[in-house]
Amino acid sequence: MSGHRIPAGIVNARAAKFSLVRHPPTPGLRPYVDHHWVLRWDLRGRPGEEQAVLPNLAVNVTFFRHAAGAFGPGKRPFRYLVEGADHGIGVRFRPGAFRAFLGGPVSMISGGSVPLTDLFPCAGGVTESVRNATDDFEMVRAVEELLLAKRPVLTAAAATAIEAVETIAAEPSITRVAELSSRTGLSQRSLQRLFAEHVGTAPKWAIQVYRLNEAAARIAAEERPDYAELAFALGYSDQAHFTRDFRSVTGWAPTEYARLNRVQEQESRREQFPGGRLV
Repeated sequence: MSGHRIPAGIVNARAAKFSLVRHPPTPGLRPYVDHHWVLRWDLRGRPGEEQAVLPNLAVNVTFFRHAAGAFGPGKRPFRYLVEGADHGIGVRFRPGAFRAFLGGPVSMISGGSVPLTDLFPCAGGVTESVRNATDDFEMVRAVEELLLAKRPVLTAAAATAIEAVETIAAEPSITRVAELSSRTGLSQRSLQRLFAEHVGTAPKWAIQVYRLNEAAARIAAEERPDYAELAFALGYSDQAHFTRDFRSVTGWAPTEYARLNRVQEQESRREQFPGGRLV
């Protein structure tokens, strides 16, 4: 299945104080990797700022000064203090594909992380190469050589897990595990085992993550979100149930999330246009 949907999840990306560039993987890594992402920022002489990323199903392998490791899917927003000046690269794996690099169930790192050197003995040298890189492509090349040296093998079970996740991504009408079971032809118990081994989460949580990342994107994009209409569009029977689920995934109620995005964006604009006039 192609054209799979990827939750972005960066809270108020429009006001972020960093640059983000995504790069496609080399053909040999396409079965495993969605993309590489490169961040740069320079806040020297300015206060740092905490950046939050909503929960998603991807494993991210990162090469940053204060965040180097393989980070599993979590149930809470990931928070990182952006301060000083820095750059680095991350690899976003396709949900279901990291088992080939981890050597164990992905549920082992769900909600946590593992040091790079536990997975890649030569990671220290690659981290140094990333630190000294003068452009994105030097970073991408160093990281891809490290990953390819692992000689990963995509098993049939992993391919099934990837396809199950992409079925969720492609079909917003799937709101219950029973529907996913019917769509994939796998029993609910088989889905539970498959997701624990290869995705690192329960299938019910996977469905929630896609629904509520979509809700977060719409809330951030709309000036006056209609929460009742949004709940209905996402298949909820009532707004209260939607609000409860949204808070469980993002950490904020929908109205709080909308307010957070508006406040941060306004503050960012004031920094860019201190006179208060947008030109």
